[in-house]
Amino acid sequence: MRAESRTRYHCYDSDISLRGYDAEVTERRLDTDVRARLLESAARLLAQDGPSGMSTRKVAAQAGTSTMALYSQFGSMPELVRAIVDEGFTRLREQIDRIPQTSDPVADLGAIFAAWLDNARDNPDLYVVMFGATALGGYRRSGDDLQQGRYAFDALASGADRAISAGRFNPGEPVAIASRLWSALHGYVMLEIVGYFDPPNSGVKYVLQPMLVDLVIGLGDQRARAQASATSWFAEAATVDSA
Repeated sequence: MRAESRTRYHCYDSDISLRGYDAEVTERRLDTDVRARLLESAARLLAQDGPSGMSTRKVAAQAGTSTMALYSQFGSMPELVRAIVDEGFTRLREQIDRIPQTSDPVADLGAIFAAWLDNARDNPDLYVVMFGATALGGYRRSGDDLQQGRYAFDALASGADRAISAGRFNPGEPVAIASRLWSALHGYVMLEIVGYFDPPNSGVKYVLQPMLVDLVIGLGDQRARAQASATSWFAEAATVDSA
C-alpha cells in the first residue's frame, strides 16, 4: 500500500514538473514573438517614416503591444536601435553570402558592390545608422561597434586576394586594396541615398560603374577585361535605367 502511494505521488510530481516546463517554454515563445514583432515594427517605421517614426509609443502600437513590453524586452530605445542595427548587419551578411562565386574574381567583387548598394537602397535610414553616420533614438555606433561592418569588408579583401592570384590585380596587400574599394563604394552609396543622383540608376551607370572600372584598372586590370566584368556588375540596373 505504501509502495503504491509512493508511486502515485511520484507520477503526480512528474506531471507538475512537465506542466511547469510547458508553461516556461510557452512563455519563452511569447517573449520571442513579442521581441520579433517589436523589431519588425521598429524597422518598418524607420523605413516608412524615417527617424521621426521611432518613438516607444509608435513602435509598441505598431507591434500591438505596450511600451512596458518594449522596455521589458530591450531596456531602452537605444538598445532597441542597437538590435535593429544588428539585424541590419545580419541581413547584409546573408545577402553577401548568397552571392555565387564565379571564375571571374573582378565580376564577383562587382556583385558584392551591387549587393551592398541594394541593401542600402532597401534600408537607407538604417544604413546611415549602421555605419555611424548619424544617431537614432539616442544610439550612435562608435568604437568596437563599428567593427561589425567588417564582415562585408573582409569579403572585399577576399575578393581582392582572388583577383591578385588570378593576375587581374597587381601584387599587393588585399586589405589595403579592399579599403580603397570600400571607401569608393561607401562614398557613392551615401551620396545616392541622400538624393544626389536622380534617378538613382543614372548614378550607377554614369558614376559608380565607371569609377569602379577605373579603380580596378589602376589596380592592374586590363581595360577590356575590366569593362567586360563590369557588364555583369550592374546589368539589371543598367537595363532599368535604359527602359
